[in-house]
Amino acid sequence: MAASRTSIETELPFDLNVGEVLEHWTVAFAIRELIANALDESLITGTADPTITKDPDGRWRIRDFGRGIEYHHLTQNESPEKRRHPGVIGQFGMGLKDALGVFDRRHVRVEIRSPHGDITTHRRSKDQFDDVVTLHALVGPSSDPTFVGTEVILDGVSDDDIDTAKSYFLRYSNDEILETTPSGDVLASPAASASARVYVKGLLVAEEPNFLFSYNITNLTAPLRRALNRERTNVGRGAYTDRVKAILTACESSTVATTLTKDLTAFSSGKQHDELAWRDVALHACRVLATHEDVLFITAKQLEHGTPQIEYAKAEGYRLVVVPDDIARRLASLTNLNGEPLVDLGAYRKRWNDSFEFSFVSRDDLTEAERQWYDLTPTAIELAGGAPAAVAEILVSETMRLDSGGFSVVGVWEPQHQRIVIRRDQLASPRTYFGTLLHELTHARSGETDGTLAFEEALTSLIGALADRLMTSS
Repeated sequence: MAASRTSIETELPFDLNVGEVLEHWTVAFAIRELIANALDESLITGTADPTITKDPDGRWRIRDFGRGIEYHHLTQNESPEKRRHPGVIGQFGMGLKDALGVFDRRHVRVEIRSPHGDITTHRRSKDQFDDVVTLHALVGPSSDPTFVGTEVILDGVSDDDIDTAKSYFLRYSNDEILETTPSGDVLASPAASASARVYVKGLLVAEEPNFLFSYNITNLTAPLRRALNRERTNVGRGAYTDRVKAILTACESSTVATTLTKDLTAFSSGKQHDELAWRDVALHACRVLATHEDVLFITAKQLEHGTPQIEYAKAEGYRLVVVPDDIARRLASLTNLNGEPLVDLGAYRKRWNDSFEFSFVSRDDLTEAERQWYDLTPTAIELAGGAPAAVAEILVSETMRLDSGGFSVVGVWEPQHQRIVIRRDQLASPRTYFGTLLHELTHARSGETDGTLAFEEALTSLIGALADRLMTSS
């Protein structure tokens, strides 16, 4: 709003060119426009927040502390200063005119005060066209030229109208901002019975019953700008989907990522929220979560099988995150925000294997008691059906895994080195040594990991073969 252009000395009619329009607009919609104008003026001028108060006689007052409205602001023009300012809600001069038209239609009396003049509304014939009646603003001299800002006084609106109008604004909601990005804000998840809300520059434009979060879009795309209709409500999802994706894929906090990845686990029950159907959002959430925590990403099938590596990971402090198969297939090629690879079950197995550090003990360094069991190794293998060609040697190590996370690792099959390594203390008895040897031999034969049905079947087969040979030879 610029400085006053013309001094008003007597009341003059200003044709608003508003007939019977916006019949479906409610009084709350019209109040929303006044609040939006007051908030924009406060933001542009850096003045105090607007006030919304009720008189003892029931009239409501909406006031800002900016430059004060002038009669030329009643024309419908694009506002360059609002277009330039990144935070304002309105861009075109239609909001106030629309509001005045609705108030007239709904029999709400309006008075506007500013240091530049006082304004009321009245229906009258257009100049020189007596048969055409339109809404006019009656512009008169200011009742208080020292008045600061603009005040709109409404007579005939209810408390519910005011509350509903305020509910369209993020400022007056209880929505908590979880994270701010260049494209907008992620707001806390709505209550279970409430729909999520999509705001544009703090003004509600849509509700989403199956969104996980609410959002405030602050950086508009051209399609979204075009989609903001006159009512600025019920904007289609297609207009803001790209912005919501941009907001989520720019988030770096664990708060947002944890909530997103937790929702991923609902995919099998069909209760997943809509944002998680966007693959790039789901993958980004995994990357962010892995930046802040030690996370092991697994599929529902892997969790069901319950391989020992999953238990090992839990004991080491990894948090398990169950993801759909299509997401799991992509994780191995991704890194967290620090450039470190994400950890799926395959990656964890490799880390597990790489964590073994051996101090090998030669046969000559074994005690006599240990040698008697170790020397029976070929016999045990032969009774079990022989060793596959992949097993080149059986070794004994003083150490095994440096950090077992509470699990006692007593043997390991290392296919890359074609060797079975058994911890030295297993040679204390034939039960522990040969039990471990045959267990690792089963891994070598089957290529299966602990805890799988295939490994159990292979181990059962080996035990059966061993029993058969022992019974036959006795």
